[in-house]
Amino acid sequence: MASLVLKPSGALAGEVTALGAKNAVLKEMAACLLATGEHRLTNVPDISDVTVMAELLVALGCEVARPAPRELVVRVPEAGELAPYAPAHLFEAMRASIVVLGPLLARCGEVHMALPGGDDFGQRPINFHTEGLSSMGARFSNERSSIHAVSTEPRLRATRVVLEYPSHTATDNLLMAAVLAKGRTVIDNAAREPEVEDLGRQLLAMGARIEGLGTSRLTVEGVERLSPATHDVVTDRVVSATYLAAAAVTGGSVRVLDARADHMVMLLRKLEAMGVMVDRDGPGVAATVRGRLRGVDVATLPYPGVATDYKPLLTTILAVAEGVSVVTENLFVGRFRYVDELIRLGAHITTEGHHAVVRGVETLTGTQVRATDIRAAAALALAGLVAEGETVVGGLEHVERGYDDFVGRLRSLGAAVERRA
Repeated sequence: MASLVLKPSGALAGEVTALGAKNAVLKEMAACLLATGEHRLTNVPDISDVTVMAELLVALGCEVARPAPRELVVRVPEAGELAPYAPAHLFEAMRASIVVLGPLLARCGEVHMALPGGDDFGQRPINFHTEGLSSMGARFSNERSSIHAVSTEPRLRATRVVLEYPSHTATDNLLMAAVLAKGRTVIDNAAREPEVEDLGRQLLAMGARIEGLGTSRLTVEGVERLSPATHDVVTDRVVSATYLAAAAVTGGSVRVLDARADHMVMLLRKLEAMGVMVDRDGPGVAATVRGRLRGVDVATLPYPGVATDYKPLLTTILAVAEGVSVVTENLFVGRFRYVDELIRLGAHITTEGHHAVVRGVETLTGTQVRATDIRAAAALALAGLVAEGETVVGGLEHVERGYDDFVGRLRSLGAAVERRA
């Protein structure tokens, strides 16, 4: 297992790019299954999850190429030449594999897939996906570790779906299924994340008919056929937040050149409440810190609230800020597993249920820690930038799932970090 090795680096300073969003590009790769021909995605990050999704698409019968940096081409055959099944390990490698369910049902009328894997921070059931697709005419026969679904009609049928919770991936799946369904589908309590809206823009470019993108009600008029398109992937707001957090935790000044301030409104408010000076006037977004930051309370909520993916980053900042903060996790029960590792570095944090009380300390001390998910890995790396001595963060494979050249970008800002095999 590879690790990150970090030493105190002083205030980070400079400019970086975040590139395309992991949580958009994986769904947009899956959306290519909806139309025969050559699709082109640009602003694609070089991350391992993209590699796994490419391997999954190839196993399903597509061709995937990278003709240039940040560019991905997906060639999709006719529906009859697609194989609606693939090796289990490709589905088990990441949570996002679930989003081929909707496109394959819409295009092939059948899917046989292993249950998806992904980051380990609590149970994330797929019933929102299966219940919504069932109402569109899919019949599921689930085994302990796999899903088998068959459409009971030549085309999925339109319906009205009211999501119990505004699930990002369930909204993606239902949206992709609905664009080829017969009739008008309404998805209420839909996720509003920028990545969902970006997927919708790709589908519109392919010929889909969608209203309400960016709102909690999506209306989709199904069409019989879509066409390939070229699409530029939206900037990753969580990667952007990571580099802004690097400035905050080290007392530096970092500009993320392609960050979208309108996609991070609540996060930027929290940073400003801590004492971070935020420049939204561009290019991108910059964060500058002068002096020690102060504690604030944070609670995660569905977009446009504070994203659960931001929380490990914010907790790390608060661990060295002045005062006491309360961090509340409202989405995933296991999303405090990184806290024990921050405590090993000297943070003063206590957890009870879905709350964490963070009492800021002046210094952290380097040691060996291990990450269990992507954002925890990034957060522990940021802690290592201000911990005395040497910090070794195990589980680098998590970082590489979602960050393009994380080590190189941190170094460009002045960080003392290296990758150790």
